[in-house]
This record gives sequence, structure tokens and C-alpha cells, in this order.
Amino acid sequence: MRSLYIVLSLMSVILEGVGARTSCESGLNSSQVLTQFTSDRVKDEHIVQFTGFYTTATRRRYIDKMLAAKNVSYQFIERTNPMSGYPSDFDIVSADLSDNSQTRLLSHPLIKSVTPQRRLTRTLLEVPDSPDTECLNCDDTAWNPSRRSLSMRHIFEEGSDRIFGRKLLRSVPRQITSILNADVLWEMGITGAGVKVAVFDTGLSKKHPHFKRIKERTNWTNEKTLEDGLGHGTFVAGVIASSKECLGFAPNADLHIYRVFTNNQVSYTSWFLDAFNYAIMKKIHVLNLSIGGPDFMDQPFVDKVWELTANHIIMVSAIGNDGPLYGTLNNPADQMDVIGVGGINFEDQIAKFSSRGMTTWELPAGYGRLKPDLVTYGSTVRGSNLKKGCRSLSGTSVASPVIAGAVTLLYSGVLHRGAVINPASMKQALIASARRLPGVGMFEQGAGKLDLLKTFQTLTTYTPQVSLAPPYVDTTECQYFWPYCTQPLYYSGLPTIVNVTILNGMGVSGSIVDGPHWHPYAPHMGQLLDVAVTYSDHIWPWAGWIALHVNVKEEAADFEGIAQGHLSFTVQSPRTEEDDPEDFESTVTLPIRVKIIPTPPRHRRLLWDQYHNLRYPPGYFPRDNLKMKNDPLDWNGDHLHTNFRELYQHLRAQGFYVEVMGEPINCLDMSRYGTLLIVDPEEEFFLEEITKLRRDVDAGLSVIVMTDWYNTTVMKKVRFYDENTRLWWVPDTGGSNIPALNDLLAGWGIAFGDKVLDGAFSLGNHDTLFSSGSCLVRFPPDGTLVSAELTDQGEDILDGREVRETHPILGVYQTRASARGGRIVVYGDSNCVDGAHLQKPCYWLMDAMLEFTSAGHIPQILRDSAVSPIKPLDVLPQRMEKNKLHRYSKVLESNIGDVYSTKSLPKCNKLMPLEQLVLNTTAPASLYKLQKLLSVGTEVQLPLRIKETLPQDDVEMDWLGSVDSLHEAEFKFWVVWAVLSFLVIAFILYRLFFWHFSLRPRWRTRFLRLFSGLYNTSVI
Repeated sequence: MRSLYIVLSLMSVILEGVGARTSCESGLNSSQVLTQFTSDRVKDEHIVQFTGFYTTATRRRYIDKMLAAKNVSYQFIERTNPMSGYPSDFDIVSADLSDNSQTRLLSHPLIKSVTPQRRLTRTLLEVPDSPDTECLNCDDTAWNPSRRSLSMRHIFEEGSDRIFGRKLLRSVPRQITSILNADVLWEMGITGAGVKVAVFDTGLSKKHPHFKRIKERTNWTNEKTLEDGLGHGTFVAGVIASSKECLGFAPNADLHIYRVFTNNQVSYTSWFLDAFNYAIMKKIHVLNLSIGGPDFMDQPFVDKVWELTANHIIMVSAIGNDGPLYGTLNNPADQMDVIGVGGINFEDQIAKFSSRGMTTWELPAGYGRLKPDLVTYGSTVRGSNLKKGCRSLSGTSVASPVIAGAVTLLYSGVLHRGAVINPASMKQALIASARRLPGVGMFEQGAGKLDLLKTFQTLTTYTPQVSLAPPYVDTTECQYFWPYCTQPLYYSGLPTIVNVTILNGMGVSGSIVDGPHWHPYAPHMGQLLDVAVTYSDHIWPWAGWIALHVNVKEEAADFEGIAQGHLSFTVQSPRTEEDDPEDFESTVTLPIRVKIIPTPPRHRRLLWDQYHNLRYPPGYFPRDNLKMKNDPLDWNGDHLHTNFRELYQHLRAQGFYVEVMGEPINCLDMSRYGTLLIVDPEEEFFLEEITKLRRDVDAGLSVIVMTDWYNTTVMKKVRFYDENTRLWWVPDTGGSNIPALNDLLAGWGIAFGDKVLDGAFSLGNHDTLFSSGSCLVRFPPDGTLVSAELTDQGEDILDGREVRETHPILGVYQTRASARGGRIVVYGDSNCVDGAHLQKPCYWLMDAMLEFTSAGHIPQILRDSAVSPIKPLDVLPQRMEKNKLHRYSKVLESNIGDVYSTKSLPKCNKLMPLEQLVLNTTAPASLYKLQKLLSVGTEVQLPLRIKETLPQDDVEMDWLGSVDSLHEAEFKFWVVWAVLSFLVIAFILYRLFFWHFSLRPRWRTRFLRLFSGLYNTSVI
């Protein structure tokens, strides 16, 4: 399965101008624009991608050869765009291609992939809101119920009569370029000249008065126009290169405008692929991409982005507007070779809308990489309006052109350095020069806030080298190293995995040739750590990764303290076969500092099952809450540090230690853990896992299972549930894989049914929501059951009938196989602990479950709500016929309904620790201050100037719940006036004293003589 959609990240919060002219001439109302996308597969259209570039005739000859034998009726889709006359690496075929036909095509040695053609339609919803404050009169859902649908043209119209209640005013700076000190570089003659910057968006008018160097405009859509009919492309281009009113960063840069969206807000994958090829051919330097989406496995698109950066194009992309939820990074901004940009407001706070890390490519066995790369202003930034004048917009698609404009400006100042400036070195300089925001985690801010002038100084003295992101690991440093700093390491715990990005400024490709080596520091107990590593065999393009697996040795079982050391390795990156490899080597070190504590008791140790969670991509796994129509995909990773982040923080606050299981149950020693948490699983279970778990529970392990909805009829119906949800494929499982869970729990006589239930209920004095969950249909009679009266949501979806019935939804059970047997808790819904759809949290219920599993005590709140045993249901939910779960499963080899074959149980991941090369070295107190890029030459001196602060150059903006930010500026003016007044008074006093003591006698004599001469009188 390929991409369900490509998401244009106009996304978010827009502040519109009020009045007859521009937003800079009046106050602005605050509104949030939420972007929705309808992406469907174009019927019978396929993109056939080749391994190289070939002429049209050659490509079609290859396809004809492979399909002729299959007697397939097909035709080629003609492309009429600027690339149609050049060799290309893909074709579009219109045909009903079966799996066999696609397999036949892929058997050709020059055909790389066959993927469906995608069509993307964009819709915007506007709601009153402030991007950095809680909205008023909003419910707890992710989308404001008071929103209204607007076309793009209507949204960008000037004027608004909406009043959203009383608001505080906050000053918003007029020129983003002045805030970031771009005018300092302008004074040095650096204005973007000589740099080609591409804007992929909605086009730009040739006659717009703000732009003086529109070098080329190209149209990649099926509309015969180059004009921007929407306004977003104009705004983005203005932030980068406007020369009037709302100034851009690089006014003298050569603008290359790529119109890839129609006025109806529609685009196709093939349009982007052709436009990317054209950008490569035109030797573009910087490319701003205002699209993004969760599908990092859309291979043609991802491959083309790699190809772009490999051709020395610096790509800048927005990380998305799905914050504040973690694990919401968009592609391509989450790629290592792309500069992924997050947003902050003018108070240097992370914007609420800005997506957060970590990346989810590496789950379940690994751990995500650090993203975003850096942040900059993306809230109420001023840019060019559609025809003339200025407007203010917000979103990471605003922050992205801020960075793209800054990169264009910086590039023009170092053009003389040639190939030294490349996608990796530019990213290295931006990261190394960024100013870290205090109290903010690395998965929110990356390296920190853009520092334009410091980045310029870094680039002017930069020497090609390898660097790391993050440049060190310190689990004692909170808040930046969240979540590593929230839980110390201890003996017998699973390895703590830190995924570090390798940036190679020496060349587009490279490899590790020496190391990695682990150097523990003897004075800092580094020898108590075992460090193992995995890393990318080939660093391309410009970037790779190295993953640390850190364990505590047995001799530290009772140790409490800090252990330190560093990892070192050498990267070799020759540019040509004639180069001496030793001339292109760079050795890098990664300082490591971790906190160790004595091993916690078993009942305080929890194990989170990550292995049996599946998410989009690659398969279509639907949302867990069917009411969330605008968030259709389960794409946040279901990890404790992404959408279950709040649950993790609650468990840590309660004194539990939580580890993440990324392997089958058979690979772990369950005697070390008190409770296994299985939450919202979509994966199947190996038979060996089921058998081992039964033995582990008999030996004292407890299990908590939280599931979600499952109903094969609803799964088929959900395809047509909402026209804007991209659900044209029937899901391969429901919110959870109930048949697989029933197999796992069958040994204890526990099973869930396929009724989809929804509604509010109370336990004791606690109110909570049951959102698209399942009920229990089998449970041991000697267990404790809790029921609730809920609505049958499945009946509502299928027939439109509202049926309310009482169903058992929670059960607690003490196993009887042995005297030390473990305990089982099952609950039919996980949405109340899932941050993705959190409406009313039920952490109190998790506390009650853990009280039972840890201490064997059934909480009073559950005993008081207990109901009578239920009659076991004879027929349990079945797996959907003809589902394709095996394509994405780590367990299934193939399946036809309930008849399936499993793969062999995978080998457990046991890495050998690196040899310890002990050093008698003392570590510095701060690892952060230690990190710097190597440079060569003298530092460039920037011109000195007094920064002007002009209150009349500010625009008053409406902000909810804000405070006045002008106090600091007013104080500075008071100081200036006080100094000037003192100088004036001192001067007057000086003149008076000088007159009195020095000049008074002489001038008195002259006046008297003059007076006597005029009146013929004598002077006595």
C-alpha cells in the first residue's frame, strides 16, 4: 500500500486583516484555519517508476514488453508540462492492473516501482482561536465544533466583522526580517543575489509589486494559468523574497515559481515528480516545500526527495500543524536530508500548532530520531497579500519560508565557497548556531531557534566535517532531553535506545570506517555501562544514523550515581575515485552522561507492548474513535512517548518505571516485571507468544489489556462514513485486533465481542467517556465485572438507530493456576488514555487497575460497581475475509480470513556491547556548552549598529489571554531620554559657569564701550 495522501501544509492558524486596505493598517482578528484533505486513488491510473531517466519512446517500449504477454488493455497518460520534452524516470499508465500484472512489470530490471496515482483535494475550516492559547467555548475534541467551511478564496479575502469576545492586545513586529537581523547582512551587500530559490505552491502573479526578480514561472497543473488564485503561494514567496512593504529575506534572489496546486486546491503525485525533476535540471539552490503528510513510505515521493538533495538542492519543509500532540511529524520534513522547521511565537514559545517529534519510522524495534531540526517564528508573520499589500498568517508553512528565505540569504553570502556549502553543511551551521529555548524539550524545538547572524559567521569559517544531532546525550538534563531525563537507568532494564543523526558535510555519500569505539571515563564510573550500536552502512544523501543501546552492568545493581564516557567513530567520504580517502575523513565524538539507580522492585516495573502495535503507514489502520471524522488514520505510533505521552508522565509521577517492548514476548524475561501493558494492539500474536505468556502469568506476571472497537460490517461501512476521510479502502482490522486478543486471552476464558459502544458513564465519583470501544462477552464467573449503559454506535453507523443497552466493559481476575499466579485486567476502550483523541482522561482508572495488578487489592470503586457474571457468548468475532493484514504484519505470512500461516518466530535482538577503552578523563560540567563545529580562518566581523526600536512600526494584534510585551521597549526609551536630558542639562550648566568665570569681564567692558559710543557718554 502506498501513500493515502500528500498533505499541503498550509495548515493552521491564519490572522486576517480587517479594513478596506491591508492588515498592516488596522487591527486583526484571530482565527484558526484547520486544513483537511481528501486524497483518493485515481481509478485505474498507476505511476510506473524507472531506475533511471529515459526518453518517452524507451519507457513505453519497456512497459509494452512487460504487459503485452498479459493481454492487458492499457494506455499512457500524456503529460503536457515543461518536462514533457525531456527524459523522465516515470510514466503514468491507465489500466486495471491486477497483482499479477504489477508483479510482471516489477520483474523488469529497469522498473523500480508501480504505485497508484493520487489526487489531493484541500479544504480549510476556520475557527476562532489563538495559536498559543486555549480557545474559548471549545470542547475537548481536536477540532472546534463551531468551525465553518470556507473556500481558500474566501479565507484570504480582506475584511471581517466577526467578534469573538474580549481579548488582550499584544504587539506583533512589523518586519520579520528586522527581528532576525537580516538587515545587518543587507548592509554588508548580502541580499540573496545569485541564488535560485524554488517555491512549490499555488503560483504567483508576474505583476505583483513586491517582487523584482521572478526568474521563471511554471505550471504543473491541468489549468492553463500561471497566476495565484488563492494567495498562499504569494505569501510564501513574499516571506522569502519580497522587496517592498512586508520585506522578505532575500529580495535579490532569483524566484522560480512552481504552480503545483489548482485553484480548486487539487494536486497529483505525478505533478510533483515532474516538477522535482525540472528543479534538478534547473540547478535550483534552495527549495521551499509547503506540503507534508504522515506517509513516509510513499516510496516514489521519498526517493525523489532524496534525489533532489543528492543533487545539492537544499530542501526546507514544514513539520506540520498537528501539535501539541507528539509523534505528529510530517514527511518530507522528517527525513534526515531535509531541514524540518517548527514554529514559535514572538515570545519565543513553541507554537501550539507546531508538530512534535519523535519520528516514527523506526518503530517498533527502534526509537525515533530528533526532529524538528530547528524552529523559528511562524505565528502572525507578515507577508505579501494576493494582489498588493500585506497580511499576517500563522503555521509551520509560514515558519518554513522564514527558514528558506534565511537560507537563501545566507547562501548568497557564501557563494564564493563553492561546494563547501551543501545541504548537510547548511543544516550543520543552522543547528550549531541555533539558540536553545529554555525549558523546552528537544522533540519540540530541535536544536533551538534560528540565529541568522551566528549561522552566517559559522558558514564563513566552516570546514567540511561530520557532526551529530543531538551532539551529546545527557539523561540528567531536563527538560531538553525529555523523555530520557525522566527515568534513570538500572540493571536488568531493557536497553535505552538513542537514535542519533549523522550529518556529513564532506560529501553526498560516506561510510563509517573506524569504530564506533566506547570510551568510559574511569573517574565518572563509565565502566558500569555497556554500550552497543547499530548504524547505517551507507551515509546517503548527506546523512545517516547511529543508534545507541545503553545497558547497566550487573555490578551496578545497587549503584546510584552518574556514569559518563564518549563514543567516537570516523567517517570517510571521498568525492571521486581519484581522491585520497584520508583527505576526506572526519572523526566525531558523542559525549554520554546517564543517571543510574538501584534496580526497582518487580511490582513497580511495567512493560509496554510496542511490538504488537501497527499504524499507518504502511497499512490502512483506522482511528480508534469513530467520531473523529477528520483524523481518520492511526498514525502516531501508539508509543509511550508520542500519543501516550500523558499516560507515561502519569505513570512516572505515580512511581512506576516503564520500559518499552519492541520484540516478541518470547525475547523477554517476564519475571522482572510486575505488569505487562497491552494497549490498542493491531498485530497478531505468535503461537509461541501465547504459550509463553500463559506460563509467565502462572509465574506471577500480571497483564492489563485495553482495546478498542472491532466489527467487520462497520469496517466495510466506514469506507463510506465520511467523504473527507480518505477511507476508500476497507481496513484490515478495526481500532484493535479483537480476534487476535481473544486468542491471547482464551486460556483464561476471556473474550471481547464486536459491538461498537459509545457514551458517558460514571464509576463512583468519576465521570468518563467510552469512545468506540468493545464489550466483554466471556469472562470467568469468579472474576469481577463492571458494566455501563452505552449507545450501540455500530447500529447508529449501519442503520441510523440509537440503541442504548447495558454491557460489561471492564473485568478484573485473579488467576488460579498457582498460588503465585498473576492477575488479569481487561477494559474495552483505550481512548481515555490516548492523547490523540483525549476528551476526558481516565488515569484514575489506570491507577485502579495497577492497584489490583501490583498489590492484589480490588479497589473499592470497582467492588461497588460489580455486576453478576455473564453467560459466555458462543460465537466470537471473526477476522475479515480477504483482508490484507499479512502485507504489513510482522507475524503473518499469509491469511484468508481466519485461515492463516505465520512466519517463523524472529530471532531476539541481542547486540554485543562495544569493547571498553577506558580513559582517565574528567568530564566537563556542561556537555551542551562543549559542543561546537570545527571552523577554519578568522571570524567574520559584522557591522556595528544601534538597533532601532520604533513603536510606530508595530501593528496591534488581537491575542487571547496574552500580556502586553511592550514594557521592555518602553523601558529602553525611558533610559535614552534620561541620558539625553542629563547631557542637555550638563551642557547648559557648563555654559553658564564658563560665561560667569571666563568671559563675563571681557564682554562687560566691550558692552560698556559700545554703549558710550552710541550715546556719547563716558564710562566710569
